[in-house]
Amino acid sequence: MSGGLFQKLRGLIAPKRSTAPGTADEDTYRVRLVVGLGNPGGEYAGNRHNIGFWAMNRLARRHRIEFSHSGQASLATGEIDGRQVTLAKPRTFVNKSGVAVWNLIKRLELDDARELLVVCDDIDMPVAKMRLRADGGFGGQNGLKSIIETIGSEQFPRLRVGVGRPFANGEPSYEPSVVGDYLLSDPPPEERDRLDKAVDRALSVIELVLSDGVETAMRKYN
Repeated sequence: MSGGLFQKLRGLIAPKRSTAPGTADEDTYRVRLVVGLGNPGGEYAGNRHNIGFWAMNRLARRHRIEFSHSGQASLATGEIDGRQVTLAKPRTFVNKSGVAVWNLIKRLELDDARELLVVCDDIDMPVAKMRLRADGGFGGQNGLKSIIETIGSEQFPRLRVGVGRPFANGEPSYEPSVVGDYLLSDPPPEERDRLDKAVDRALSVIELVLSDGVETAMRKYN
């Protein structure tokens, strides 16, 4: 891809103006692509890092939408609450999520980054706590970092589900190897139950974002 074409396509998804709650412009950009972050492969399926995949799988089942592999992502396209939407699970691994998302943005011809919603785990939030934001930085989440760097915008909504930070010697650990092992491991049963309930709540958040917009969902669930 030439540099000029890359910049032109990137310009299509750059935010065109600020959006204030309750304005007509809030309705201009409705979410059309929901991306759950995770790693492909059965060995990762139950990992904390795959919460985005958990959410996409359950949302698809709830609305009777089936996933199929398509290039760098598994996709399920159908209608949720009267709106046509594509659910996606990148097959590029979390740290390279931006590549798959960028290709989906072009493929689906999104008009603005605000038509993308990303669902992911968050290590700095308590287990099972959720937070929806309309935009912002990556906050240590490498999948979000990859997306932001690749599409050239932070102006897309994201729903984080807390998995908590691991402890080492009685203190929260920031050691990359400890954090990596923690994220790429399955939570124990009691914690898994709490996360499952959080993911079920996340489906309601996503559905409200699709039907009524990000600002409405933020006011109700944050």
